[in-house]
Amino acid sequence: MRIVHLTSSTFFGGPERQMLGLADALRGRAEVDFLSFAERGACTAFLEEVRRRGFTGETVPHDTPHLIAARTDVVNRLRTGGADVLLCHGYKANLVGRRAARMAGVPVVAVSRGWTSESWRVRLYEALDRRELAQFDHVIAVSDGQAQQVRLAGVPDSGVTVIRNSARNGAFAAPSQAGRAQLMAMAPSPGTHIVVTAARLSPEKGINVLIDAAERVLNVHPGARFLVFGDGSDRDHLEDLIAEADIGHAFALCGFRRDLDDLLANADLSVLPSFTEGLPNVVLEASAAGVPVVATRVGGTPEAIVDGETGWIVPPGDAVVLAGAVINLLTDPARRARLGAAGREFVRTTFSFNTQASQYLDLLGRIAHGVRTSGRRAA
Repeated sequence: MRIVHLTSSTFFGGPERQMLGLADALRGRAEVDFLSFAERGACTAFLEEVRRRGFTGETVPHDTPHLIAARTDVVNRLRTGGADVLLCHGYKANLVGRRAARMAGVPVVAVSRGWTSESWRVRLYEALDRRELAQFDHVIAVSDGQAQQVRLAGVPDSGVTVIRNSARNGAFAAPSQAGRAQLMAMAPSPGTHIVVTAARLSPEKGINVLIDAAERVLNVHPGARFLVFGDGSDRDHLEDLIAEADIGHAFALCGFRRDLDDLLANADLSVLPSFTEGLPNVVLEASAAGVPVVATRVGGTPEAIVDGETGWIVPPGDAVVLAGAVINLLTDPARRARLGAAGREFVRTTFSFNTQASQYLDLLGRIAHGVRTSGRRAA
């Protein structure tokens, strides 16, 4: 089977790691190719990694606002390069890819990871995306929480399958003195505890709530240092909030880091204060690294944490409760160690790329066979 992914990569982040983890697990069982919209050159990091791992990675020649031309590009690629199924990731891929696949006579499946509503433009495209989903041959949701949202968008139960994101178990270096020192050196000043967050800097990720919570935590644990990895449109606003709270000595926006796999296990705690999620990669990865997690009860996040056993779940938007959870865990190193070890074992046994790959192969094989035998090619 030849599987072609169509995406719109603006940086090498969680969805990209999921696609590549799946492709690696499918080696010897399927051929996997990648297409990405150029995004003004931002797709380069992802496609370079795709090629480094030995897969075919190509840029769609046309991009916004020339989406009709982009559709023709995708049609031509599917016809000349061959494909048994097209997997679409994100609203732009969905809007272009569904019609392109129909024209090329290829089954098409959407992978629904969640909607961010981060700006009016994104909200518009996401509204169009919701209307598109029922027209796909099938929709894969990354969590039960996201599957519920897909059904609310009009996709019938028979058209949705949950295949969860997977953890990159074994990808994270063990904690070390040198790693701890390197991570602490990213803080604005020396401290005693390290709390990390990895997220796009946009409103739906709730970093503003974390800033409010951090101010409260510092009243109890003045040595706590908060490191946020990622970038985005909200950066200037968040820097203003940090300055207003007068916690610039303890709270840093560190941007993207390519070496976070080597450093993550040296943190004391990971926090994800989001207002919306599909199934957050950062929760899976922190757990895989043995770092306890405090995260909000949104989307598929509760599926990645056993509350009180592998991490703590808190309500979204509540800085007081979030601060209380962080304070309690920073005060109790033995409990942090228990939660971290339990979280690592939980994701090791529950979120496997090999299992995920088998689920994809089974589903896509049935879809491709069903579409071929029925002759269904709705426009």
